[in-house]
Amino acid sequence: MVDLAYVIAGSEATGGAGLQVDLKTFQQLGVYGVGTTTCIVSFDPKNNWAHRFVPIAPEVIADQMEAATAAHDLDVVKIGMLGTPATIDVVADSLSKQSWRHVVLDPVLICKGQEAGAALDTDNALRTQILPHATVVTPNLFEARTLSGMDSIGSVDDLVEAARRIHDLGPKYVVAKGGVELAGDDAVDVLFDGTDVTLLTAPKIGNERVSGAGCTLAAAITAELAKGTVPAAAVAIAKDFVTNGIKGRVSAHTPFDTVWQGA
Repeated sequence: MVDLAYVIAGSEATGGAGLQVDLKTFQQLGVYGVGTTTCIVSFDPKNNWAHRFVPIAPEVIADQMEAATAAHDLDVVKIGMLGTPATIDVVADSLSKQSWRHVVLDPVLICKGQEAGAALDTDNALRTQILPHATVVTPNLFEARTLSGMDSIGSVDDLVEAARRIHDLGPKYVVAKGGVELAGDDAVDVLFDGTDVTLLTAPKIGNERVSGAGCTLAAAITAELAKGTVPAAAVAIAKDFVTNGIKGRVSAHTPFDTVWQGA
């Protein structure tokens, strides 16, 4: 029997992030992927590769979710870029129509094309409507700081504290990602399950962020959970998968490289 995983996320036109990365990751890890598109992000090569952000109409998102969940017995879902409070409303409503074995949330709080006020509204909606239902949430350093309410995260100890605070908001497992942004030779992520803290470390591969790393990590966790892997092991497998993808990164005409899921 084939394992299935569902993703609700944005489309990213260069193929280096979002739904495109999620489905590639699912396929690479032997899971049949089903996807619902929430928004379309197109980098603008004429404007320093800034984001152009176009939300999908809420009723169209609801139609996609209705079709996906009617066609397949889906019980493990990754949630990526939602982008607007209206999108969060419709996704939360559609998710509530059935029970889910696992919900993995990659809490994409802001797209660079959004105004600060809109981003704050999205942050608040995500925090109250989606985050409490997550099995696993995977914030990067900026998202961890925002969700935890901390002024700064400058050390692994700070990252642990952020993970503890985010856990208090409802998710069962928090994977707070230090990546290349914390000082030191290793890329350190913190896994907190409400009791135990586990540090996941790998030597840094360069000091620049690689596009698609966060999407790939959350998608790999989702795929492993769909296969029945326990959450702590799923996170460890995903960390290795992303590390290999960063090593095998793909360069393009963009000012950033992207993760190669096939590495």
